[in-house]
Amino acid sequence: MANITLKIDDELLRQAKIVAAQEDTSLSALVASQIEQLVRKRQDYEAARRTAKALMRQAKPRGWQRPTSRDELHER
Repeated sequence: MANITLKIDDELLRQAKIVAAQEDTSLSALVASQIEQLVRKRQDYEAARRTAKALMRQAKPRGWQRPTSRDELHER
């Protein structure tokens, strides 16, 4: 496991220590958990995006045609 150094505002650090204490965890574990959640959320989003794009490529055409004008769009 690697160590990192963070520069944060003194008041933010004080409040983060309070949150960590309330969660009965260390500040290090609290920060690591938040970073892990952020990374997992982005990975899940990217996986869902890839799946959606693959499904769209496989989709069969439904006969939709782009309207030729704004008026035609509002006629339907």
